[in-house]
Amino acid sequence: MTESSSQNANVVAEHLRSWNAKAVAELSEFRGETTIVVPRELLRGAAARCREDQALQYNLFTDLSCVDRYPVEPRFELNYHLVSISRREKIRLRVRLSGSDPVVDSLVPVWPGANWLEREVFDLFGIRFTGHPDLRRILLPDDWEGHPLRRDYPVTGFRDVHNSGEIFRKGSRP
Repeated sequence: MTESSSQNANVVAEHLRSWNAKAVAELSEFRGETTIVVPRELLRGAAARCREDQALQYNLFTDLSCVDRYPVEPRFELNYHLVSISRREKIRLRVRLSGSDPVVDSLVPVWPGANWLEREVFDLFGIRFTGHPDLRRILLPDDWEGHPLRRDYPVTGFRDVHNSGEIFRKGSRP
């Protein structure tokens, strides 16, 4: 951990804590990357604070990723990757969600570019985003059953492929 990345982590955590004392549940540094775990009910506010605070200026939302830790609870982990272009710094906001209630506020009101990334996570993991303007599947057909990147999703899927010809039948060779 470099001293500058450590200072960055402390500055961001300090600003978030000054906004709300419960905003930082956990703070970690690994190989110069800062991760701040935020409670799910404070995610949208913390993200808005990171964007609007003149001392932070995290004005670019670059990525959203999801991790399924099944069978461990909390099952899901959402990672929001933010960049401050003017300060040349990166940060990761992390939210943990239980498998029984995988719902979190949408960040589309803060960063409109989160739209398709949240739709992708919804489609592949089944995480629901409250307040999303158009939460529907983006990669899979509308009639697809389940969410294929969940660790408990059957490897063979939930249904047969109809009218697939010889290529999908057992024992056939191309």
